[in-house]
Amino acid sequence: MSSPQAEKIILSHRQQTLLKQIVRRTTNPYRLVRRAQLILLAAAGVGNTQLNRELQLERGQVRLWRERWLAATSQLATVEAENSSDRELMALIMRVLSDRSRPGTTNYFSTEQVVQIVALACENPQASGYPISHWSSNELAISLKPWILTRKLAGFSLLTNLTFTNPNLWCVW
Repeated sequence: MSSPQAEKIILSHRQQTLLKQIVRRTTNPYRLVRRAQLILLAAAGVGNTQLNRELQLERGQVRLWRERWLAATSQLATVEAENSSDRELMALIMRVLSDRSRPGTTNYFSTEQVVQIVALACENPQASGYPISHWSSNELAISLKPWILTRKLAGFSLLTNLTFTNPNLWCVW
């Protein structure tokens, strides 16, 4: 019993030329180059199983990128039909071959809490009872621990962005 055939990808001459440029450009990210190679090989009639072996990708990845390209076919054809520049078509191709945004982790702090942390960071440490002239990230974190209690402070990028260089200016961004 044979496996179902993957839907054929048909590339225009411009699309093929731009995909080859992506593959040849040495400054492109590796994952982008591999996805462009996958589309070029799929358009040449290579099946998913052979793509899987040749590009050393999982079957799900091969299927995903083939499906994403096929889903964008009408949009790519529309952009080409409008006689858009190669730059515009390349931008669309790059978007099609790029990762979709991921939701990421939840915020550790609400906007109000961030404002309070910044306010403390902009305050003179001696006003809070600390015998130091300037806040460091560690000292600020120590002073916030009782206030935050269970919140995670590690990895909070705002604290690592604080620099304190001017003794008369407590908060410099």
